[in-house]
Formats: sequence, structure tokens, C-alpha cells
Amino acid sequence: MQFRRQALAKLHSPEELDLPVRFARPQGWLVLSVTVLTTAAACVWAVTGSVTSTVDAPAVLTHNQGSYLLQSPVAGQVTAVVARQGERLAAGAPVLKVRTADGESVVRALDAGRVSALAATVGQIISTGADVAAVEKVAHADDPLYATVYVPAESAAAVSAHAAVDLTVQSVPAQEYGVLRGRVASVDRAAQSARQISAFLGDGRLAEQFTEDGRPVAVTVRLEPSAGTESGYAWSSSQGPPFALTSMTMATGSVRLADEHPVDWLLP
Repeated sequence: MQFRRQALAKLHSPEELDLPVRFARPQGWLVLSVTVLTTAAACVWAVTGSVTSTVDAPAVLTHNQGSYLLQSPVAGQVTAVVARQGERLAAGAPVLKVRTADGESVVRALDAGRVSALAATVGQIISTGADVAAVEKVAHADDPLYATVYVPAESAAAVSAHAAVDLTVQSVPAQEYGVLRGRVASVDRAAQSARQISAFLGDGRLAEQFTEDGRPVAVTVRLEPSAGTESGYAWSSSQGPPFALTSMTMATGSVRLADEHPVDWLLP
């Protein structure tokens, strides 16, 4: 009862009515101000800022003309392999000799180029249409190397011309010599099948490897030249490796994609 009488007395005679009402402490205003400023800054950055991303994909160093698979036009036993791997051949140059039922026949190169692989050995029995060699089309000995990067189809649309590309070359220790520099020269409009990749590279196993997760899009990369390196191309290190690069060398390409505004992630 005593507490009840005190409460009723408090209602009938309220005290301190002339004191101002405190809605928030100064610390609360400070926190609110910081929150508002941070939110405003984030909104401005979302609209005006940009985010850079990259996509990593397998790559091959090649000459830009591609390769072709040389197939035997006859069936028989290989009696001699005339060409050597790495040798440059003129169009019509002999590659190997085959003994057939009608006598000895010579299998010749269809176009000028460099023998990147030989699939026939002396004594081997081959059938008509068998792959006997892969020949890379090279018009001149000093033709520059390019890199072909096989980018997943879902990322290819974000690859723009002249985009920067860093290539980690398998035969070059990246910790010591860095990465190879390049720029996107062109992007194919359609994804490639294993057969198309095999026809360009002259290597069916690589074609199967590159299409394991679906058809990729071929991105041609022009390597940045440099007169100050042994390889003749620019590297992230000052000198690069102390040896020349050869075609059909495997690499991993890190392709810079088009910059995006963060607000685009929120819009449909």
C-alpha cells in the first residue's frame, strides 16, 4: 500500500517538468553520423567505382596461322622417316616413305611449316588416312608467337579487345622470371568443338583436354615485344628467361575482364 500511495502522489504532483527531454546521447549522434556518411560513400562508390576481375584459362603458344595434321594417302609399312621434329619444311617436301602393294610411295607436306610432332616410325604399319605428323604453318622463321587462350564460354563476352593478359608459361619458373605479357588481339564469336581445336593445334589430346568442361571460346593474344629480353617478348621481370620460347608450349592465361560497377550486381 505504501508504494501505491507514493505512485499516486507522483502522478498528482509531477516533478522536473521544466527540464529538457534528452532524446539521444552525444555518442549516439556520433554513431548515427558515421553510419550515414559510410552509407552515402558506399552508394557513391557503387555507382561511380569499378571492380576489376580476371579469368584464368589454359593457353598454348603458337604461330597465328595454326597447324594441320598430315595424313597418309596410302596404306602400307613405313620404310623411312625423312623429316625431323622441329624441322622447317617447304610445301611438297617429303616427310616419310611408305611401302605399298604397288611400290614405294612418298608422303609429302601439304603446306610450308615446322614439324611439331611425328606420329610414324620406321616399320610401322599405317592405314589410309592415318595421322603421321603435325605441321605448324609458319611462313617465315622470324614470325612472332601468339598465345591462344581457351576461355570458358560464359566468360568470353566480358573479354574486350586489347585487354591485358598475363601468361604463366609452364617451362618458365614464374617465381624467378615472372609472367609473359600480352594483349587480346581477337575473340572468336562462337565456342569451338574438340575437332576445331584439334584442326588448329594439330593435337587431338589437347583438344579433348580443353573441352572437358564444355566448348571454350578461343581468345588470340598478341605477345608484347621487347628488345631487351632473350626471348624477344616482355615479361613482368626485367629480363625474362635466358632462352627463346618455342611454339606448342603450354601456359595458363589470366585475362582481364571488362570493369564492372558494383551497382550492376544489384540490377537485373
